[in-house]
Amino acid sequence: MTTLDVTRAELALIVLYLNKAEARDKLCRAIQYGSKFLSGGLPGTAQNVDKSTSLARKVFRLFKFVNDLHGLISPVPKGTPLPLVLLGKSKNALLSTFLFLDQIVWLGRSGIYKNKERSELLGRISLFCWMGSSVCTTLVEIGELGRLSSSMKKIEKELKGGDKNQNEQYRAKHQKSNERTLALIKSGMDIVVAVGLLQLAPKKVTPRVTGAFGFVTSLISCYQLLPPRPKAKTP
Repeated sequence: MTTLDVTRAELALIVLYLNKAEARDKLCRAIQYGSKFLSGGLPGTAQNVDKSTSLARKVFRLFKFVNDLHGLISPVPKGTPLPLVLLGKSKNALLSTFLFLDQIVWLGRSGIYKNKERSELLGRISLFCWMGSSVCTTLVEIGELGRLSSSMKKIEKELKGGDKNQNEQYRAKHQKSNERTLALIKSGMDIVVAVGLLQLAPKKVTPRVTGAFGFVTSLISCYQLLPPRPKAKTP
C-alpha cells in the first residue's frame, strides 16, 4: 500500500468514527469535564465552556432512553446467574430513567419548561439514577470478570501445560477480560463523578477532582467506540 492509500484508510476510519452520535457525545464530554477541571468550579471562560457543552450534549441524548428501555425487555444470554441478570436489568432501568429525565432538564435549561425548581429537582434525581446505574455496572463487571477468570482457568487445565496463547478460545476470553476490566475502571470512576456532581462529598470530591475523573472516563469511552481496524493482508 502507498502512503496515500494508508492516509485514505485512516481518514475513512476517522469519518466512520465521527459519524457516530455517541462518539461526538463522548468527545464533547471530554471537553466538558476538561473544562471543569481547568475551572475548578470558579467563574470564567473554562466554566462557561463546561456549562455550554453540558447543555449541548443533552441534544445528542434526545430519545436515547429507548436504547436502555429495549435492553431492559431484551432476553439475557443463557447461563447468566440470576444476580447478574437482576443487576443488569436494574442498570438498564436506572440509565433509561436518567436519560428520560435528562430531556426534561434540557427543556428547563432551554427555557421551554418554565418550572425551574421542578427541573432542578428532576435533574438531581436523574443524577442519582446515573450513579445507581454506574454502581450496578461496576458489580456486573466484577461478576463477569469472575466468570471469565474461572472459564480461562478451566481452559488452562484442559491444555495441560500447552501454550494457552495459541488457543483461540483462550485469546478471545482474555480479550474480553481486558475489555471488561477497562469497563470496570470506567464505571468505578463514574461513581466518583456522580458523587462530585451531586456534591455528596464537596470537600473530598471537588469540581477539579470531578473534572479529572470525568475527563479520564470520557477518554475511555472514546477509546471503546473506536472502530476495529482492518487486518493487514499477508503477502
